[in-house]
Amino acid sequence: MTQTLSNSKQDLANVTAEEVARLALRLEQDDYENPFEALGDWHLLRAIAFQNSELVEPYLYLLDIEAYDEA
Repeated sequence: MTQTLSNSKQDLANVTAEEVARLALRLEQDDYENPFEALGDWHLLRAIAFQNSELVEPYLYLLDIEAYDEA
């Protein structure tokens, strides 16, 4: 079983570029046992993006975040 990151603020603050790359690779391959695993990884990548956007920048396409104009 692969080591996974937790969604705690401490873990998110210490995440490395290699961990983000592995997370993104899992999402790209989309080879999960069930949809909840994929959703968990997606939420984790999104949480990392809020804490450290530079690490996630190459993988923003996986988050499919659109800018909204609220004006």
